[in-house]
Formats: sequence, C-alpha cells, structure tokens
Amino acid sequence: MGLVYAFMLSLLMTENSNAFVSIKTRIPRSAAAMSDEPIEQEITSVNVLGTPLESCCANVRESGIGTGFYRNGYCSTGEQDLGRHTVCVRVSEKFLQFSKGVGNDLSTPVPQYAFPGLEEGDIWCLCAERWVQAYQAGMAPKLFLHATHEKSLSYIPFEILREYAIDKDKADQVLDDLNEQREKLNNLL
Repeated sequence: MGLVYAFMLSLLMTENSNAFVSIKTRIPRSAAAMSDEPIEQEITSVNVLGTPLESCCANVRESGIGTGFYRNGYCSTGEQDLGRHTVCVRVSEKFLQFSKGVGNDLSTPVPQYAFPGLEEGDIWCLCAERWVQAYQAGMAPKLFLHATHEKSLSYIPFEILREYAIDKDKADQVLDDLNEQREKLNNLL
C-alpha cells in the first residue's frame, strides 16, 4: 500500500487521527561510524501493514541500547542503512547458531557499534536479506509485523512475513479495519 493511499485511509480513521508517527531521535554518529557528535533526525516510517511503524525494542535486556540501524528502537531505515535493518524479529538459539555459521555472529557484543550481542528471546531489527537467507535455510526467526518496516516488502512477500508473525492476530484485525476503510474510501470516490 502506498504512502498516499495509506494517508487517505488515515483520514477515515476515527481512533487514530495521526496515522503517521514522526519520531525525533538523537542518533549517536558512532553507531553510523562517524564522529562522536550526535545528530538529530526526524523519522516518519510505515510498517508492512501500511500503518505507523511501532517500536521493535528500545532497551535490549536492560542494556540501554535500542535496536535498529539508528539504535532508537525502531526498524526504520535510510540511505546510510545499506543492510536494511527492517525486520523486527525475536531471535531463537537455532537462528543465532545459523547466523554465526554463515559468518554473522550476532551473539558477541560489539560495543563500538552499540551492539549488545543477542541471546535467545531478544527482539532485534534484522537485515531483510539476512532474514531471507535464514528463511531459505529453514531457520528464519519469528517476527513482529507492526514493527517491521515496509521496505522489507522489497525483499520478502507479505504472505511469507505473515506466516512468521508473532502478532498475526493483531495484524489480521488491522488489515480487516483497513479493508473496511478502503471500502469506505472507494465509495467516496
């Protein structure tokens, strides 16, 4: 669903008149491999359902570190995020072992990138292509549709994401509501 269409649908929403969230965050440049001076960035993001992107995890295991490329807790993305850290997952030990086996050790902390190292059950923004790689090997972790960025759809069909969704029931309700709103909008047009 495009941003313009989603915005038009948001005009019909009575529960949430502000369909797009705008998040101001201070991004430590060291997380983006720059200087130590933080920069401020405004992020307007949409999830794979076409609704506002929800936080994935703002404080991994009480470490004070948020997930996402920008370490703000959201799987938002931008030009600097070449890996597209857009899929909000709950990691399993099986997935962590798989990832380590293919050369991406997600269990070991890397402080210079504000990476705490992951343990089973942690929630983290995973690179879309890494999720696809794990899926193809039968090792894909479960995910949260509400916190998975719409850019993930460039790599993974929605139907496959939905199969792995932890929040499938909540997502189905949102989709039903959006379809009802789409019908209202089509009747207006």
